[in-house]
Amino acid sequence: MMIHLIWLLTVLSPMQATDPLEQYRAGAIAKWENAIQKLEKLDQEQTDPEHAVLFVGSSSIVLWKDIAQDMAPYATIRRGFGGSKFSDVAVYIDRLVKPHQFDAVALFVANDISGSKTDKTPEEVLRLVDITVNKIKEHAPDASVFLIAITPTPARFGAWEQINQVNTLMSEYSHEHEGVYYIDTVSSYLDADGTPIKDYFIKDGLHQNRNGYQLWAQIIKAALKPVLDR
Repeated sequence: MMIHLIWLLTVLSPMQATDPLEQYRAGAIAKWENAIQKLEKLDQEQTDPEHAVLFVGSSSIVLWKDIAQDMAPYATIRRGFGGSKFSDVAVYIDRLVKPHQFDAVALFVANDISGSKTDKTPEEVLRLVDITVNKIKEHAPDASVFLIAITPTPARFGAWEQINQVNTLMSEYSHEHEGVYYIDTVSSYLDADGTPIKDYFIKDGLHQNRNGYQLWAQIIKAALKPVLDR
């Protein structure tokens, strides 16, 4: 398994010798620079809690308005931006993490594979995960990094096989990298027939409702506890 992952992370992209994010950087800046600047303004206005878990990711992080309540007793910092992809997070991760001191980073990014013609391969998503994790570790070597599984949703279940391959690769990656942990949420969102439980989502079938977030928090806290409460 180790050899398989090393191969994936070293031979998939010939352009990574110069800029591993070259193909994504201009597009990410054009789409997200204003959003990132707003988060940086927030960094200046807010004081981070001690021993925080920094949550970074896409719209599910943005919309988690009750994160402080749901994740207690863990202190949280929430830095999500819209429909971001791992390619966007990788471009901006330095600016998202460097202003902060934290015990852990929790990453949830769910838009690289959605059933569209522009979807990345699971292997390419893993490459971007690796870049992101390495940049976090450069800033905070002792911090734990938690990779939260991509949730099975009614809206994107047609692409679930490809999406779940990313989860499998992230799980394997976490087992081979010290200080990196995979949070498996998948089974909790599937019914006995193996389809997404609609009661956890709002009408768009993509984003979680209050019940979904409360479930998510329970699973995430259970995964944080053995690592952060030592």
